[in-house]
Amino acid sequence: MDTDTATGEWTDPRDRTAARRTGGRWFGAWCAGLLFAAVSVVAGCRAADTDGVTPVPQLLAFLPWLLLPTGAGLLLTLLARWWTGAVWGVALLGLLAWFIEPYGKTADPSGPPLAELRVLTSNVEFGRGTDELISAVRRERPDLVFVQECEYTCDAALRRELVADYPHRQAVEGGGSEGSVILSAFPLEPAPGVRATMGMPGAVADVRGHAVRLQLAHPMPPLPDQVGLWREELDALRDAVAEDRGTPTVLAGDFNASQDHAAFRRILDTGLSDAARLAGADRTVTWPARTAPAFGVQIDHVLVSQEFAAHRARFLDLADTDHRALVVDLTLHGAG
Repeated sequence: MDTDTATGEWTDPRDRTAARRTGGRWFGAWCAGLLFAAVSVVAGCRAADTDGVTPVPQLLAFLPWLLLPTGAGLLLTLLARWWTGAVWGVALLGLLAWFIEPYGKTADPSGPPLAELRVLTSNVEFGRGTDELISAVRRERPDLVFVQECEYTCDAALRRELVADYPHRQAVEGGGSEGSVILSAFPLEPAPGVRATMGMPGAVADVRGHAVRLQLAHPMPPLPDQVGLWREELDALRDAVAEDRGTPTVLAGDFNASQDHAAFRRILDTGLSDAARLAGADRTVTWPARTAPAFGVQIDHVLVSQEFAAHRARFLDLADTDHRALVVDLTLHGAG
């Protein structure tokens, strides 16, 4: 027995040890509860098919990584012997695992193959990655090239260096992040693009005698004070695609969104499929390039209508840009 210096009474050391253990368990359970509450808000919005408000849209982009705080919280509940919390954590893990599965249905085209084509999309970060992009285009030899954040010097370089192989183009000129360009080895007819803060041009390509609608995507990112604008511009892309479902379509670019965003899933619900998923490369990190492939999110996509099959998707690391480029090989099929 020891004497308590404050009261002069005899105390049992085992009581103090038990009190410390109880306090430690309470603290562990409290920390686990905070982790589970934060993850539950994000997972709840995902389950409710809404992107919510800041910071939910930003966290939704990294939804698979929420397994880490959930796992940490579950470990804390076990150490704290908080069994109700353990059930909560296991339920969250199961829900997150369910959401990590690829979204949407896929089916192989039933019609005969009509044409093979290769598509490359790249955000060159205010034109800084232009030289690397030109080298990649010469190496990969895509038929269609979608370029975002192609400001004036980037646009001039593409005209100068690639015009022989890509004589057809549709562009929205602009400085900084506003410029965007579609380059094509196939003849192009101008088509209405999507009006937005950053350029999103459209065109119709003559792919060996078959019309293919092209639309570049580059909506605003979901910055804390611009979530509403981000959602509006993604919805505008969805509306543009939904207006004409009879023409084979390729919608490609930097969507600033992943499959965990409701606004992006609504685009897929028009009947488009993510070519990377069709090729078995869903959730491959494209941004930020500096931490890829270990950490990040896939926000650069090539979406295709049901007339297309995708055979291969590759992600290119280009210097001087914060996005990885995406190259996909497609086959256009006729009506079944």
